[in-house]
Amino acid sequence: MPAFSLDPLDLAALLCSRVCHDVISPVGAIINGLEVLEDEKDEDMRGFALDLIKKSARGASARLQFCRLAFGAAGSAGALIDTGDAEQVARGLLNDERTTLVWNATRALLPKNKVKLILNLYMIAVATVPRGGLIAVTIEGLDEALTISIEASGPNSRLASHIPHLLAGDLEGSVDAHGIQAYYTGLVAREAGMSVGFRIDEGKVTLSAAATAFEVAADVSAIEAPQDQAAA
Repeated sequence: MPAFSLDPLDLAALLCSRVCHDVISPVGAIINGLEVLEDEKDEDMRGFALDLIKKSARGASARLQFCRLAFGAAGSAGALIDTGDAEQVARGLLNDERTTLVWNATRALLPKNKVKLILNLYMIAVATVPRGGLIAVTIEGLDEALTISIEASGPNSRLASHIPHLLAGDLEGSVDAHGIQAYYTGLVAREAGMSVGFRIDEGKVTLSAAATAFEVAADVSAIEAPQDQAAA
């Protein structure tokens, strides 16, 4: 059993903080753009401000749609979610030209928590390639036979040392709004009856989930530098 547990109210508060963190930047850009439109007379500057508002509004909408599916209820208990919807919000989350998403999955209806697990693992994968790269999502099997593999490759790809502990729920101490998403991912995985593992190779991080047991490395030194061995 995990050595670290979080009060439900703290979990809710930290997840809300994480969502706010994700949308505050594009919303702030919208406000700045509106201020420019109010004060600026130059048509070129007004055009630039309008483009900024449009781009930021699309970004804020995409992030909220992603968070709604990744963190929200998304229907009643036991609901099934279309993996096509998951792909759509995953593509919207990138919102840049530096990262390419390859989605290798047959469209299907999956239990809510398994789709949430896919999206939360995807969010972790995106963070491992801050300078952009390629993210390949592979989903195979259905229900109990489901396996998930998300590979993220790019310059200086890296899995932060605290992520495996948060995924396993074994961190002793506090967790902030930044780390809560990885901790939540572990909760969703266990609720879905799945285990999460990771592998670090040169220039690539792979996150996996399946009903069969993967164990997260307990020694964080194992992920400080790229290596060819999977967690065992």
